[in-house]
Amino acid sequence: MICITGDTHGGLERFKGKQLRGLGKGDVLIVLGDFGFVWDGGREEQARLDWLAKRPYTILFLDGTHENFDLLDALPVEERFGGRVQPLRENIFHVCRGSILELEGLSFLCFGGGESPDKDDRDPGVNWWPREMPSDEEYAFCDANAAAHGYRVQYVLTHDAPSRFLDFTILPAGANNRLHAYFDKLVGQMNYDQWLFGCYHRDTRLSPKVRCLFEDVVPVGERKKWWKHL
Repeated sequence: MICITGDTHGGLERFKGKQLRGLGKGDVLIVLGDFGFVWDGGREEQARLDWLAKRPYTILFLDGTHENFDLLDALPVEERFGGRVQPLRENIFHVCRGSILELEGLSFLCFGGGESPDKDDRDPGVNWWPREMPSDEEYAFCDANAAAHGYRVQYVLTHDAPSRFLDFTILPAGANNRLHAYFDKLVGQMNYDQWLFGCYHRDTRLSPKVRCLFEDVVPVGERKKWWKHL
């Protein structure tokens, strides 16, 4: 079983909720950015990661804007699940931008990152990092992987979203950025079944193929009898 959810912001409540109690060994939970457990590297944060490490399932997370990119960039990079990941614990991995993961016979194009709307009020290297926005190399890595897969995946998973999906957020004029534009390009290039994204703290189905996630937990792949599809 693979489940997907939105921003967790360093809180354990989602992981303690009934929606995840049925997940066991061999199952996977994917968090669509703003994981929030890589922020200050302190003792309390490490204790929360240790608690997550005791879950029987694997946790994969995209980066959002509320991550400490100095800490993330210091982690080793491994080839696992068909793409590039960075391990935090034996069962907790950050998914590098542009990776296409292969899980339970399904393919997932994963691309984290976003732009903090309040970045001018934040302190670089303290509570804001320029690395929240992707690099040229990360865009190129994603392009190469998409081409190698024939521009076909079952799922596109992102933190932010294409600008064409964002009317519901009532973005201010001119608020679109390079990442939005890049995702707009991907919409035209990719053949996908579902595009799921987080970032906007809403649980909203925009179309049969597009969904914004926050607290909802969406199962994909092989269903278990105990699971009621949301």
